[in-house]
Amino acid sequence: MNFAARLLRLAGWTLHVSVPDYPRCLICVAPHTSNWDFVIGKLAYAAIGRKAGFLMKRAWFFWPMGCFFRAIGGVPVPPKGSGGDLVNTLIERFRESKRLTLAITPEGTRSRNPNWRTGFLRIAYGAYIPIVLGAIDFSTKSVYLTKTFTPTGDLEADMKAIKDYYKPFTGKFPEKFAL
Repeated sequence: MNFAARLLRLAGWTLHVSVPDYPRCLICVAPHTSNWDFVIGKLAYAAIGRKAGFLMKRAWFFWPMGCFFRAIGGVPVPPKGSGGDLVNTLIERFRESKRLTLAITPEGTRSRNPNWRTGFLRIAYGAYIPIVLGAIDFSTKSVYLTKTFTPTGDLEADMKAIKDYYKPFTGKFPEKFAL
């Protein structure tokens, strides 16, 4: 058992993992209601011996935190409307990589937001990669990596199916989780 697995076990968390270690995929993580989601998620993925990068608001990449976040796989996300084309940049990055896993939070915020962002669906569809649905359930202290979703290109239907999957899970602050 590695250090991350020991930490999670000591804190009372259990892991439920049945998805393969895809060479290229996105991990959709929800509910996202606390910064603890990041800590638990990183520990869970490390506990199973896998590595994943993550998307994070560019504002967090100030010195010295920026160096730390980049070292552990952080990819800065520019503010909405800043002119960058993050979706197409990441599609190309996936197409050029033999191995790349990125975790995203479709809510895009820790605040209540029923209007989830669709960029992760467009990235996965455009790069022909699967989406692993990862859930962090604080009510049971469990992390789930048990379902793979293949986007169809129908954003509305895909988002509905994904939100339906997350209905039984509870965030650290349940009032902040909206489907």
